[in-house]
Amino acid sequence: MRAVLSLPAAVLAMATLAACDPPAIISYPVQARGNHVDEAEIKELVPGTTTTKDVMSLLGSPTARATFDDNTWLYISERTKPVIAGTQAVEGQEVVSLKFDDSGVLRSVGRKTQADAMPVSVVSRTTPSPGDEASFLQQLLGNVGKFSGGVGGGGSSPGSGVNIGR
Repeated sequence: MRAVLSLPAAVLAMATLAACDPPAIISYPVQARGNHVDEAEIKELVPGTTTTKDVMSLLGSPTARATFDDNTWLYISERTKPVIAGTQAVEGQEVVSLKFDDSGVLRSVGRKTQADAMPVSVVSRTTPSPGDEASFLQQLLGNVGKFSGGVGGGGSSPGSGVNIGR
């Protein structure tokens, strides 16, 4: 005897499968973000002889430059893979830093990976600012009477009144 599923039962079965962990059902490709520098490209960079023009032709524009030093170029890359609920799992991160002297010649090459990352703890304290101690009524009525004028109100600022009858 052959079992036949009704349309609602088939939809329910598909919804149940869709709720399962998607990587177990479908293999998603790793997504690359940023400007990845291969090991072979790093070997072509020779400190003391490679110039900024050489680097631009080999690696392209840097992802960023150091905040306080335009002679430090950063090539930042990240590899992620989609996981459940549209979030991304980080497969790897890398930053390649190139330091140039003032004449544009490469002086050093640095490389940091996800293993070099340091945890950062977030402090939950807040900085008090003046005016935080105002009550609800003071905040609600705080500006009443501070400004005069309006349309025809005789304010002292230019153009505050409208005079149509000249």
